Amino acid sequence: MTGEKIEDTFTLAGDLPVRRLGYGTAQLTGPGYWGPRGDAREAVAVLRRAVERGVTLIDTADNYGPRLAEELVAEALYPYPEGLLVATKGGVVRTGDRSWHVDGRPRSLRAMCEASLRRLRLETIGLYQLHRLDPAVPMAEQLGALEDLRAEGKIRHVGLDTVTAGQLTAALESAEVASVQNRYHLLDRESDPLLALCEARGIAFLPWFPLGNGELTGHPVCAEVAAAHGATPGQIALAWLLHRSPVLCPTPGTGSLAHLEENLDAAAVRLTAEELARLSALAG
Repeated sequence: MTGEKIEDTFTLAGDLPVRRLGYGTAQLTGPGYWGPRGDAREAVAVLRRAVERGVTLIDTADNYGPRLAEELVAEALYPYPEGLLVATKGGVVRTGDRSWHVDGRPRSLRAMCEASLRRLRLETIGLYQLHRLDPAVPMAEQLGALEDLRAEGKIRHVGLDTVTAGQLTAALESAEVASVQNRYHLLDRESDPLLALCEARGIAFLPWFPLGNGELTGHPVCAEVAAAHGATPGQIALAWLLHRSPVLCPTPGTGSLAHLEENLDAAAVRLTAEELARLSALAG
């Protein structure tokens, strides 16, 4: 079925082209993103297969595991192929499977970034994202620390995670922001104002929980559209994101080779204008 045309790639910050459908590493770790998920060889196989399938954006974080996801990325993919962007995050400290502590102090951000560089075996992190803004530290100080690291060549581009459109506007007054990450999927459009700002400024938007953390798979409209394409509801949810905006770059995560193949096949689904309208109306 012929559908709406979509762009396969996005050029991050005007100089880093990536395939829009990437891969996220959170599911390579155990429950609560704590400890190992299982046999590390399976995680390595998933990462390598993602790159074999053409993924050029790997999204990870220092607190997944903690540290474990970054170590797996390096084990599987180093030396990194040309054109692969490994994005990571800092600014959150873990002390248990349900314990998340925001720490945006400049000295902490520097230490976290330098530790990620060592684990990932990189001289420069292509995209370093502030995992959460620390309400106890002025935004200008947090962004200033990242800009200092960028000036030193340790970071190429800066991203933000979980921000409002107002916070992004304020951040842009003192820093160059290449990407944002917020929760966004077929049934959750709370970040639509942020998405509009990203479109206007050419900023990548990496939606987390792009599959709604599983809640989309049983939706009847998703199922009907999926049946028409011989696809799964999850593939339809990902295809909708790719159609929704050219700046959306979903990075669904999985520890399963079969699920990885399913997710990546979503890039070939072309939704019709009528299907897009039906799906887009779900959050109305």
